[in-house]
Amino acid sequence: MREKFRCGIRRAAATVGKVSEMSARVFQSAATSVRITAGEFVAAYRGMLTARLFEEKISALYRGGKIVGGVYVGRGQEAFSYALGGQLDRRQGDVFAGLIRDQAGRTAFGEPLIDAARTYLGKVTGPMHGRDGNIHRGRPREGMPAMISHLGTSISVVNGMLMAKRFRGESGYVGGATAGDGATSTGAFHEGLNQAAVEKLPLVIAVADNQFAYSTPTRRQYGCEDLVDRAVGYGIAGYSIDATDLMACLETFRTAIARARAGEGPQLVVGKLLRLSGHGEHDDASYVPDTARSGRFGRDCLALARERILEDCFESPEALGSLEAGVQDFIEETFTQAQGEEAPNPLLDDWRTLSTRRLGEGWH
Repeated sequence: MREKFRCGIRRAAATVGKVSEMSARVFQSAATSVRITAGEFVAAYRGMLTARLFEEKISALYRGGKIVGGVYVGRGQEAFSYALGGQLDRRQGDVFAGLIRDQAGRTAFGEPLIDAARTYLGKVTGPMHGRDGNIHRGRPREGMPAMISHLGTSISVVNGMLMAKRFRGESGYVGGATAGDGATSTGAFHEGLNQAAVEKLPLVIAVADNQFAYSTPTRRQYGCEDLVDRAVGYGIAGYSIDATDLMACLETFRTAIARARAGEGPQLVVGKLLRLSGHGEHDDASYVPDTARSGRFGRDCLALARERILEDCFESPEALGSLEAGVQDFIEETFTQAQGEEAPNPLLDDWRTLSTRRLGEGWH
């Protein structure tokens, strides 16, 4: 009885509308009341776990020579990625442009996991029909533009999608785009964010400051104390958060999305974290010092979220174990299906560009 009372108190405290772990470096305070329920937190953990286990499977297949091309995982970035992708709403016309470490956000936004598996395995049944690199996948008509390797460029792509909606007289939509700290040094990032600010587009840009652009540390990338300092220069709202804290991520992005949807213009969210892997599976990350690994932002967001679920009694250990087993089974079923599907046949493919197929002769 005493244990149930303790859990009830903690559960109530955990759902109070607040922005936990928000840095003092916030240029617009979180005046919007937000509330993350226990159920939403557990659902976010499930989404994070799905991305983590999916990418662990992909990594194993890559090491076994079953995947052509590179593999880049989002280990340590799942909370930050999910919090944006999982709180955008495709039913309202929202769009989401994720990058190579945004499996959690992509899946949460609505990308079928089988699409990702098919693309990594080069299957003709995938959205890119096995023609493109294993990370360049998307369904633009469903609000998911394909990932672009030229970092920072996706912001201008999302801007274009939002402008098109404006010209068509639509309203109530939000665009989400992601970038790393390295991408913020590109001209494309500056031009895209500047345009969004001038046009007051409903854009939420998530910058994962993972301390390294490949192997280049942030001290060699920018001179400001925090990337969120740049928000003032663009005339937009900025937030700097501990991106290892799932609750902080969920609360902050919920606030940012609501403000963008209400017409308050672009919202810049900078998440402090550490990439818990190399730049890709080919990279051993030997350049990352032990001080970074053992620091606050070197913590594993997935493990921290799991601890909070149990500590605050969001789920019982038995229910959480069942959830985790179900995710593992789902991953295995997804890959079993994808591995059994057809690979492209270059002798039979017509090689026309997918987006212009209707312009070809003989198209029906």
